[in-house]
Amino acid sequence: MTDTAIQNRQHWENEEKKLDELVHRAMFPGGDKAIDKLRKQGKKPVRELIELLIDSGTRFYELSSIAGFGMDYPGVADVPCGGVVTGVGKINGNWTMIFANDSRVKAGTYFPITLKKHIRAQSIAEKNGLNCVYIADSGGAFLPMQADVFPDDQHFGTMFYNMARMSANGLKQITLSTGGNTAGGAYIVFMACQSVMIDQMSYSFLGGPPLVKMATGEVISAEDLGGARVHTHVSGGADHFCQSQDDAIERVREILCLEAPQKMNLHRYEERPPLVDPNSIYELLPSSTNQTMDGRAILKTIADDSYFIEYKEHYAPGRGDNILAGKIRIKGIPTGVIASNKIGVIFEEAARKAAEWIVRCSHEKIPLIFLQGSPGYMVGSDSEHNGIGKYGSDMVRSVSCAQVPRIQMVIGPDNGAANYGMCGRAYRPNFLFTTMRGRTSVMSGRSAGGVLLSIEERKRAVTGNLMTDEEKQAFFQKMADKYDGEAHPFFCGSRILNDRVLKFSEIRDWLAMALEVSLLKPIGEPKFGNVRF
Repeated sequence: MTDTAIQNRQHWENEEKKLDELVHRAMFPGGDKAIDKLRKQGKKPVRELIELLIDSGTRFYELSSIAGFGMDYPGVADVPCGGVVTGVGKINGNWTMIFANDSRVKAGTYFPITLKKHIRAQSIAEKNGLNCVYIADSGGAFLPMQADVFPDDQHFGTMFYNMARMSANGLKQITLSTGGNTAGGAYIVFMACQSVMIDQMSYSFLGGPPLVKMATGEVISAEDLGGARVHTHVSGGADHFCQSQDDAIERVREILCLEAPQKMNLHRYEERPPLVDPNSIYELLPSSTNQTMDGRAILKTIADDSYFIEYKEHYAPGRGDNILAGKIRIKGIPTGVIASNKIGVIFEEAARKAAEWIVRCSHEKIPLIFLQGSPGYMVGSDSEHNGIGKYGSDMVRSVSCAQVPRIQMVIGPDNGAANYGMCGRAYRPNFLFTTMRGRTSVMSGRSAGGVLLSIEERKRAVTGNLMTDEEKQAFFQKMADKYDGEAHPFFCGSRILNDRVLKFSEIRDWLAMALEVSLLKPIGEPKFGNVRF
């Protein structure tokens, strides 16, 4: 192993330790004291409930685990994990989207980031055809921010709109209430296809006892107002009456036990491990995001048998090979791949090749993985005259119209229009993951610092107040730090600009899950509009 490889590995292992620390903070808000409080109420932490809910021996793929840090809402700096756990797991053999309010975080109330996370998980469920299970324990909207969570599209009402639409399309919406569900939170119970409540633990009402007293003068207990017995025996607002959380979990599994077994809408080969050690990716990826990388070597750490069937391998050397295109198998699932290579800058030849390959995979009805590490499309007169705008636009058009499942994995720079052509968030990939090496922003900190400094210098020159060298350096550094900070995986992950920040060692497993889930719906016929080949 070379000195560079050793340094790369040490760097990324240290970076992933920082990720572990942040995930731990997200999963244990309030520490042991908060867990002890739940135990005294006869409750289990939400992730323990999820482990009981999914099939024994299977894995829960938790999404957006570092959401909500550094949000600086009024009086609230952090919302660990966004206050809600979301992810996919198997129930009776079928992939299911699971939502669980974490009452340890502000009583499970919904902040803007909570809504964004909840609605993103619903979007994944709808796009991929997954039933949904809601473990509900929520005080509803976070009232000090009502203007930011209540009245608009993508606010509180959108959750229930989505539940209704998915149910109408045959995707089951099952709610298990494990605590108090007040106001908007109550609709998570009442909007479900079937809901389960627990005696002396679950409550659901549009207005709790304090509001009822203020509005009507009636004095009533939570149990008599909207307890499990009221809604399962009297109002009919819930369907199943249980005595404990364990009993309720089994009831949810029973409700879903006769669902039709899922099947993938694509052939699958026997799974074969990579011939190259998957963990060698730690040595292959440079510690600096600006250094060149060997895309072919990285694919060998991910693909079955480390086998990559490359498309147009010899096309336009030095320009066409900054993007790699071809096919691999991941745990037996065939998939098209478009991967950044070398410095990753996209020349017109690379853009043309990538657009062609997106269309070809769409016609073949195979999914696409975008391994993104590109700082952008090439600029300058030569590139403009050679059609970089046209061919870059063809990538954007193709990825917009591709009807096959699309997954983005960010392993490097993710800047400018390359974010678009490589299927960034705006292009609605089935799943979007990043790594600790990912940097998502309009441009790098260095580029932003230079551009903004030149603008500032011109503004100051007009007033005759020229910048000193010290002022120039300070301004440049301030802008560079701002842009680099906002590109960091922790900043992007906290705002749910990706679905999870992955360790390099997790890439293969998560891509396999994403492919399998994304292929549960039949793939439609290809349709492309204004593509100018």
